[in-house]
Amino acid sequence: MSNMEIDRVLAQIRTMSAAARGGAIGGIGAAGGAGPNAVGGPDTGFANLLKQGIDKVNATQSKASTLAAQFERGVPGVELPQVMLEMQKANVSFRALTEVRNKFVEAYREIMNMPL
Repeated sequence: MSNMEIDRVLAQIRTMSAAARGGAIGGIGAAGGAGPNAVGGPDTGFANLLKQGIDKVNATQSKASTLAAQFERGVPGVELPQVMLEMQKANVSFRALTEVRNKFVEAYREIMNMPL
């Protein structure tokens, strides 16, 4: 992979990261910074973004498990369609998280196999 290709991939990663943080275009963040770490606050950065995503998936799975347990105990107000919907949300979010992990592993392996 040439330097230009690496720069292009890094630019794409920065663009996607900025878009995930909320409405950034062209590498300029919502706070007016020049890149993903321009603000430098605790809420910026790829690791924090990833952690937030994992936490959301965990919360979705916890909610689905809680609803399923409530349904099994016969708690009033907890219906089967509600439980099934939450279980499917948890399933979809976990599969998406797994795909993101697979892409990270693939990118890591590609970077590690680059000649110096």
